[in-house]
Amino acid sequence: MNQGLVVERLFDALTAGDRALSREIVREAEASLGSPAEVIERIAWPVHEMIDKMHRADQLSRLAHQFATRLLRALVDQLGGRIARKPSNGKRVFTVCGPSDGEDLGAQMAVDILDAEGYTVLFAGGGIPADEVLEQVHRTRPDVLLIFSSAASDLPGVRMILDSLREINGSPNTKIAVGGGVFNRAPGLHEELNIDLYAETPRAVVEQLIAGPRIARVVEQKAPVRRRKAA
Repeated sequence: MNQGLVVERLFDALTAGDRALSREIVREAEASLGSPAEVIERIAWPVHEMIDKMHRADQLSRLAHQFATRLLRALVDQLGGRIARKPSNGKRVFTVCGPSDGEDLGAQMAVDILDAEGYTVLFAGGGIPADEVLEQVHRTRPDVLLIFSSAASDLPGVRMILDSLREINGSPNTKIAVGGGVFNRAPGLHEELNIDLYAETPRAVVEQLIAGPRIARVVEQKAPVRRRKAA
């Protein structure tokens, strides 16, 4: 299977709103790749990134963008429902994302892959106030707080969450993981924020969680960090 060609075909079908052709392409990809998870990772995620990139560059009409986002969401829902789940690994992940439909869709793909790998995932979606995210972390003490497919507008809230967790050491065993969205568009942002784990794709999230943190957590900020303006 030519992955690039399949991605292009699906992109064209989605942006045209062609539901029948989109479903056929996904069925063919699943038969070739062997599992719904592989289709999400190798086809749906690259298409999602292409849609997002072209939308941000004003190269897609609003109509085409909404055709594509809503139809891809339906396809990912169907694929996610067919993924074979591994036994629970006892790890809990609390996930939030950016406020748009596209950002929510990107995070859902990460959640589906984590769920398939045996993680217990709570997915709140976007638009959750920072204080509510903090309250949830303090109350439930998840193994991982995953902030995936965030928007630039989310960064003040993300900084507040990070600063609060470090200042009060409220859930010291909770790792902070980020990926997708603004963190993919602003290289080095995760290092600037001293994040535990960073992953560009849903599969990379799982790989990073298995590998463990590569950046040490800092409980106290000893000096102010210059804040970048993210895209």
